[in-house]
Amino acid sequence: MNTIKKVYCRSFQTVLKMAIPILPYRNPKIVGSVTGIPKVLKKKKCRSVLIVTDRSIVHLGLLKRLERALDEENISYAIYDRTVPNPTTANVYAAVKVYHAHNCSAIIGFGGGSSIDCAKGVGIKVARPHTSLSHMEGILKVHAKLPTLIAVPTTAGTGSETTIAAVITDAKTRHKYAINDFPNILRYAVLDPKVTKSLPPFITACTGMDALTHAVEAYIGNSTTPGAREDARIAVRLIFENLDTVVEHGEDLKARRKMLEAAYYAGCAFSKSYVGYVHAVAHSLGGAYNVPHGFANAVLLPFVLESYGVCIHKKLHELAIAAGIANKDMSDAEGASIFIQAIKDMNTRYGIGETIKEIREKDIPKLSRYADKEANPLYPVPVLMDAKELEQFYYMVMKK
Repeated sequence: MNTIKKVYCRSFQTVLKMAIPILPYRNPKIVGSVTGIPKVLKKKKCRSVLIVTDRSIVHLGLLKRLERALDEENISYAIYDRTVPNPTTANVYAAVKVYHAHNCSAIIGFGGGSSIDCAKGVGIKVARPHTSLSHMEGILKVHAKLPTLIAVPTTAGTGSETTIAAVITDAKTRHKYAINDFPNILRYAVLDPKVTKSLPPFITACTGMDALTHAVEAYIGNSTTPGAREDARIAVRLIFENLDTVVEHGEDLKARRKMLEAAYYAGCAFSKSYVGYVHAVAHSLGGAYNVPHGFANAVLLPFVLESYGVCIHKKLHELAIAAGIANKDMSDAEGASIFIQAIKDMNTRYGIGETIKEIREKDIPKLSRYADKEANPLYPVPVLMDAKELEQFYYMVMKK
């Protein structure tokens, strides 16, 4: 990256970091079960709610407990179940029509990060009906109060229930982008392990590695705060203590709840400290090829960490200690090496591997430009890289 761009990026990040204490960050209130949602809606005087989800959630019957709870309290609801992985602008606009057709006043995102992001997109469009989603790409461009938003994450990984970001893919261009603003933070997060119980082992693993990526990128970034670092350490500890268990024994509801907590804490961490180049590259792959976000993050994470080099060894050593796989007496370099190797071992153990077969070499320059545009200057990464430098990561994980 050239010197002028570096100065601009670091100046932007410094100003944003200085503003963190006065910015209106907040954490969603935690609800322990979907059966507690009607009480929340009645408190907010919401008599009709839109549930944003996907077909698989409906087919698995995961909505039934929520539907019964809403019926018992005479709260009407409409369901939009066409959300796709990497939700599109078309998804959002279609769901908005359902919202208005049923006179809804609240929105529930029920599913993985895609459904929750789509629900946020619906809230944004309800609040800003005359502004296109693409015009709100970036930071602090929503400027409006959204309807009551509630998230029911069915995967323990995305952290979407805690963040200021709504990640949307343009249905025509396949450009994947984030809309970052404080009204996007959901009011309530429902951490109910029963809705994650049917998640297959591989998806459980990928979403868990997604949460780990959130925690790690938040921790090593230059804008991290003491509170965000503590949240990240908690998330890392919970993931290393529970992810193997939920992958091997999906019926273990105690471990499932701990992983939901891990995803929540990781989300709280990166909401304030932001993420880094792992996410920027992964988002470009999700937009272009529909590569699942957690899978892409998991594959990319060790490669990006190694590329940052010695400047993050101390922080990775601290995370290795939090994970219970290193001690204070060893060198930072050794602790960092142990932590990165542990991530590689997890990827091997879970069948994630170290390649992303969808990548086509001819697309790499365009994809890296998308990653550059997303990350710079917003993400306070340890080492700045431009589009040309980011190309290395696509080649590293491209199937040979």
